[in-house]
Amino acid sequence: MIFKIAKTELRNLFYSPVAWFLVIAFLVQCALFYCIPLAKIATYQDLMIRNSPKFTDTGIAITKFIFLSGDGVFLNVLQNLYLFVPLLTMGLISREINNGSIKLLYSSPVRTREIVLGKYLAILIYNLLLVAIVAIFIVSGLINIRNPDQGMLLSSLLGFYLLISAFAAIGMFMSSLTTYQIVSAIATFLLIFVIERIGGLWQKYDFIRDLTYFLSMRGRTAKMLYGLITSKDVIYFLVIIYMFLGFTLLKLKGGREFKAWYLKAFRYLAVIASALLIGYVTSQPGLTGYWDTTWDNRNTLHEKTQAVIADMEKDETLEVTLYVNLLGKGLIQGLPEARNAYLNGLWEPFLRFKPDIRFKYEYYYDVPPDSLVCKTFPGKTVREISVEIAKAMGADISRFKTPEEMRAIIDLAPEAHRLVMQLKYKGKTTFLRTFDDSGFWPAETQVSAALKRLLQTKMPKILFATGNLERNIHKSGEREYNSHSTAKYERNSLINNGFDVDTISLETTDIPANISSLVIADPKTELSPTVLAKIQQYKDAGGNLLIFGEPGKQHILNPVLQDMGLQFSYGTLVQLSANEMPHMITPYFTPSSNEMIDADDFFSRRGRFLEDSLKLYTPGAAEVATTGNSPFTITTLLRTLPKNQIWNKAGHLVTDSLPPVFSAQEGDIKKDSFAISLALSRTIAGREQRIIVCGDADFMSNMRIIGYPSVATGLYSWLDYGRFPIYTPRPEARDTMLNISPAGANTLRIIYVWVLPVLVLLLSIILLIRRKRK
Repeated sequence: MIFKIAKTELRNLFYSPVAWFLVIAFLVQCALFYCIPLAKIATYQDLMIRNSPKFTDTGIAITKFIFLSGDGVFLNVLQNLYLFVPLLTMGLISREINNGSIKLLYSSPVRTREIVLGKYLAILIYNLLLVAIVAIFIVSGLINIRNPDQGMLLSSLLGFYLLISAFAAIGMFMSSLTTYQIVSAIATFLLIFVIERIGGLWQKYDFIRDLTYFLSMRGRTAKMLYGLITSKDVIYFLVIIYMFLGFTLLKLKGGREFKAWYLKAFRYLAVIASALLIGYVTSQPGLTGYWDTTWDNRNTLHEKTQAVIADMEKDETLEVTLYVNLLGKGLIQGLPEARNAYLNGLWEPFLRFKPDIRFKYEYYYDVPPDSLVCKTFPGKTVREISVEIAKAMGADISRFKTPEEMRAIIDLAPEAHRLVMQLKYKGKTTFLRTFDDSGFWPAETQVSAALKRLLQTKMPKILFATGNLERNIHKSGEREYNSHSTAKYERNSLINNGFDVDTISLETTDIPANISSLVIADPKTELSPTVLAKIQQYKDAGGNLLIFGEPGKQHILNPVLQDMGLQFSYGTLVQLSANEMPHMITPYFTPSSNEMIDADDFFSRRGRFLEDSLKLYTPGAAEVATTGNSPFTITTLLRTLPKNQIWNKAGHLVTDSLPPVFSAQEGDIKKDSFAISLALSRTIAGREQRIIVCGDADFMSNMRIIGYPSVATGLYSWLDYGRFPIYTPRPEARDTMLNISPAGANTLRIIYVWVLPVLVLLLSIILLIRRKRK
């Protein structure tokens, strides 16, 4: 009986112009959003191939660009889907009621649930037609794109079908409430609009926030579109379908029964309660299943991160406390209204592998008396300022602890009272910070480093030598080293990637034997015999070392390099160019550097078709030269290229006058290539000793390192044997080329946008005319 009703309903659909109009409109929409980006990429690819024969990579993940970008197929289809469904479902029940045929159904030996399921089955079959239309372009994409991400496309198709089926169930229920089809369509549109946006309502209240977030459809297909299928998202759509089909069934039954209103209301509440219970249980982290359909598992934590989590004992809970300051940075992201975004955006990938993470929240207000906040509200106390801010934010001031109450728990002054997380595991704690960039929240690399710190008994420690006017790791000046070392709000700083960083005065303190590495960064005064002796003792014991030198100060560090078979050549490297000063040298990372340093694929980024390695600006560099036999194995990290016409200028170099001229008589030396940085290694005392020597210190300064953040962490990572940071590189996209020419793309556009819709239009006209004649 269900199939008979479905067959009858399908006849009604396809013998009316509405269904055919929707098919044609949907087909044209999909065709446009597929063909336009396809033609753009085909034109660009053809242009580059004709002019650069070695061109083999557009640098675009084409599957994602065509189907998931702002002008792509799926995003535009899903954004406009709510316009199609009301027109499709508006007559499902209301037509029967308006025509009086519902009485015939009631009087026939047909159960109410068979009516509901039969009509809904017809819509599901019609939805499959829309899926087939999208599948046309998916198949076309599989043919037109070289190495497409098939799993992501199929996952997106599943998300599309579930969403449109859920919309159809909503439309069917609204159709049962009125005899007017246009009213049903408008009501369906409004209800879909509400359900999509209900997740943003009343988010400051804990219970209501969880309830409205569960009911909200917004974002439910997002994971599927990008290739991640989760059981809780699939079940969510099934629950929505169950709930609104249940409402429809109760509405039709209620029209035939004479029962008290509270009994009817109880039935609806029972359906809602059962739906919420199912949704709540199946959305628990420990009961959620995941399937990453992408070819590179980009929606899944990296294997290195998974290994860190696997080392955590299953019966030991990881506690994460979010500290939110009403007067500090990050307030908006830390308020209860943003909690679901915080949990799902940052922590859900980790909950997949450790579902017992426990989350806590501490709200407080505190700020130094001389802060900008206090200056903005002159004459007011911190309490009065907090009351004003809370009122403006719509927050309850009683939720926030006073400065005294908070300091009794933890002192967050070293964290500048900004939004920060504290991780606690088996009695050990570490901070996980937020950052002043567009990402704000820590990435997988920072989180995994924090987790690993909780598991280790010995932290990797880097000491920077002081006492001879070296670069300062606590100053923010342009030549100093704060940005990549101790800056708490820089994503790539050492302290945010697992390292402990401190300074050491070699004149008064011995170098500890258990540190990760010692850094000597551009000393400007002579190293005393005491300092030289301590450095020598540290080297002889197999300690790792990072040395930065500068032109004009070669004599200061050459005594340290002497026994390693190295020296800083006297003079300054010169490179003439049309735009830069002559001391601005552009060496390149060698292939050996990429093999040494697994820095998020940073060193392996070759030019797409220029076959060039990564270059680095070194303003004012000295050559690092070998002087003879060395007990170390030496590898070149940075080297100049012969084509750049670089030479070593003897004497003092004036950079703001006429360009320097090569003069062999003055001692200038010209070579095909100069080494700017060398890496040394040897086995001593049962371990591998690693040393890096750089002829320039400025490229690591606060001003320069911003453009090359992975350079710093890469060097320190090699000195720490790759234990920190925990790099989580992803393979480069493989779907970066098309198998179709611009002419072929234009032909497809004509076929998909014009020919195919016209054929469907002719088919519908013929079918409707023949139906009318009969």
